[in-house]
Amino acid sequence: MDPLRKKTDKIRKILRKAYPDVKTALTHRNPYELLVATILSAQTTDRQVNGVTGKLFERFPRPMDLAAAPLDEIEAIIRPTGFFHNKARNIRACARTLADRHAGQVPDRLEDLTRLPGVGRKTANVVRGAAFGKPGMVVDTHVKRISGRLGLTAHADPVKIEFDLMAIVPQRAWNAFGLQLIHFGRDVCHARKPACPGCPLRRLCPFPEKTAS
Repeated sequence: MDPLRKKTDKIRKILRKAYPDVKTALTHRNPYELLVATILSAQTTDRQVNGVTGKLFERFPRPMDLAAAPLDEIEAIIRPTGFFHNKARNIRACARTLADRHAGQVPDRLEDLTRLPGVGRKTANVVRGAAFGKPGMVVDTHVKRISGRLGLTAHADPVKIEFDLMAIVPQRAWNAFGLQLIHFGRDVCHARKPACPGCPLRRLCPFPEKTAS
């Protein structure tokens, strides 16, 4: 077996033990709600997003409703998520595209999802995995940081990282592995002060521990 794949298998085993049942923390009842919530989650926390989506979807329960909403009303609801001007425009434009081109239904193909306003590969993979059970490797800031520290990729570009990870992780594990790295990043492998001394991946990680001091 390829050494990097063998190392990745060991990492996966440890993460599966630490996070056996992973799923997105974004509250949602259907693909539409998950899509909008994931767009809103950029540069904020899931908790902040969950704090506004209840009111948002009560007011605009379908893409058609959101598509016809005044921007200032959307902005007032999602303001706590930050960057609310751009996010309001994106989710309304996304809803309009869903209504106009997809009969109000969220598509499950990556190509169709990434053509929606405000939707990149990360958001598309979140929706494909959590809403449709399709395999996808989510690369957010946690996954990017940790995969680099572990030596699983030498790239900084999220798309290149995505393909690097897909090459060494079995397709059936793509969804879980991305989410496990996200949980691990929040709990242990922090951006500024990673908890290296007690890290369960310490033996497999070349990241210098002095940076954690």
